[in-house]
Amino acid sequence: MSNHGEVTERLYEVLSPFVKEGRTLKPETQLVADLGLDSMQVMELLSSIEDEFDISVPLNIVPDVRTIEDLAAQVSKLLVPST
Repeated sequence: MSNHGEVTERLYEVLSPFVKEGRTLKPETQLVADLGLDSMQVMELLSSIEDEFDISVPLNIVPDVRTIEDLAAQVSKLLVPST
């Protein structure tokens, strides 16, 4: 499917509705500290990611995701088919 860079680019698109004007997304952008996402917005974001990538995101990964790079890494893992 998508490589890590493509996943990151698609995440930027999914995140765009949550970005305040004047902010630029980078891999090191923190979802809560930089974007100011609250718990409801995080849930909306997860739902959007599930729709975009046709995956199910387990809630137990949320505490490990602080930056867009962390999120891209987790989504990339979920996209790799299990063998």
